[in-house]
Amino acid sequence: MDVKRIVLLISLALVSYLMVLQWNQDYHSPAPSVATSAPAPSVTTASSNAVEDERLHLGEAPTPAAQAASPQALIQVTTDVLDLRINPRGGDITYAALLQHKQRANTPDQPFVLLQQDNQRTYIVQSALEGLANRGRIQFQASQSQYQLQEGQDSLQLDLAATIDGIPVVKRFVFQRDSYEVKVSYLLDNTSAQALETRFIGLIKRDNSVDPSQGEALGMSAFLGAAFSSEENHYEKLEFDELRERRYLSEVQGGWVAMIQHYFVSAWIPDAQQTNLYSTRTDNQGRNIIGFKGAAQRIEAGQQAEISANLYLGPKIQSRLEAAAPYLELTVDFGWLWFIAQPLFWLLDLLHDFLGNWGWAIIVLTLLIKLAFFQLSATAYRSMANMRKVGPKLQQLKEQYGDDRQKMSQAMMELYRKEKINPMGGCLPILVQMPVFIALYWMLMESVELRHAPFMLWIDDLSMKDPYFVLPILMGASMFVQQLLNPTPPDPMQAKIMKMLPIIFTFFFLWFPSGLVLYWVVNNVLSIAQQWVITRQIEQQGTS
Repeated sequence: MDVKRIVLLISLALVSYLMVLQWNQDYHSPAPSVATSAPAPSVTTASSNAVEDERLHLGEAPTPAAQAASPQALIQVTTDVLDLRINPRGGDITYAALLQHKQRANTPDQPFVLLQQDNQRTYIVQSALEGLANRGRIQFQASQSQYQLQEGQDSLQLDLAATIDGIPVVKRFVFQRDSYEVKVSYLLDNTSAQALETRFIGLIKRDNSVDPSQGEALGMSAFLGAAFSSEENHYEKLEFDELRERRYLSEVQGGWVAMIQHYFVSAWIPDAQQTNLYSTRTDNQGRNIIGFKGAAQRIEAGQQAEISANLYLGPKIQSRLEAAAPYLELTVDFGWLWFIAQPLFWLLDLLHDFLGNWGWAIIVLTLLIKLAFFQLSATAYRSMANMRKVGPKLQQLKEQYGDDRQKMSQAMMELYRKEKINPMGGCLPILVQMPVFIALYWMLMESVELRHAPFMLWIDDLSMKDPYFVLPILMGASMFVQQLLNPTPPDPMQAKIMKMLPIIFTFFFLWFPSGLVLYWVVNNVLSIAQQWVITRQIEQQGTS
């Protein structure tokens, strides 16, 4: 019984750890730290001729007042999925709202804001050309202040024009219908008498403010920071603290650089056929800057050229990310059990396509998982039922041997041998299933598809807590019923812990996302039905 108790307490500790994460996220999130100065650089990987270029400056380092533009000066671009504001000074994207994703479920008229530059947050996307950038941020001109993708249009093009030292420069943004990808290009007409050499520079700048998509009822603390990709290292993450402690520098072919938060991502995707220099730094205000510098492009006198890169601004939907760039779908981080979580999501997505509702998809997925572990669960329940059957005999042994734990243990083992009961039979099958439960937990937390997804009746957002706490109460009640079917532990302390579990779980699950609580409720109900049938069968065998 000591081994069984240890296994039970390990399982309890694991679940309690997940609950502590939930409680800490909801009520004890630390205030974001702000660095006052950039630390000395440290190089991760780079070719020798790239080190001098690591800072990836866009020319001058403007003050916040110089960076920001009045709302009237910004150029508005609206597609069916994006609402952007572009600063004509430099052509920076300083605001991006995702029209198909709401700020909150109860504010349908307020889209989720990914990029912004105001007193609340600085999170912008910048780009420039090396050489031209050294002359300072270019002041572009547009033919109009508002652009909108019209009904029946498949694409929208915005051209910003300027002339630098007599060289015409056009910065072009191309948007596609139902797409979060933006093609950013520089069109150069070298009318000078000399060859021009330049590179595309793409940056993402973000301060240390909290993740606005984290929500108020998440059971996890989602990653917030930078990520890079190459053929050698498909997915590498760096938290903001790491960016301040050391400089990342890597020169690879293709790849991408991204700023990641819960549910959403922004990413620069340069030409996959060229060698790109990826780098990080922090500015004197402690803001985190990540980006890339593309391969050198030589434009002979009298020639024209187009230098471009793609930009992704949107939700972490795996199919869209996979289409945008190789390995970009890895930003949907299912944790160390991703090899279990990924097939579970594939099945959940397939069920949603058939059922049309994520709540019912979770229910059916729970049923399928229960069927997959049916025989394993049956073994555990038979062991519990046999333990329950010999409960009166165990109580007699306890009364007989009192506090003599050694004799009590020997007598119990003899009883188990006589009754052909494996005391570990009820624990090991449950432990085997724990990785699946944990993988499902992280999968439900990380999937943007469940954000603001309604189920039925009062559940209008499966990623948020049950507003009336009905599901957590049902979950606690189902745990209590399960305990009635389980054998009473002979150890008084263990018995007290088991009695408290339904109350403890109910309390913590009050703030868990309703999609996850729905899974637990359905799983418990199915477990109760299976356990009740097996317990009745064994009890009837004992009386026959």
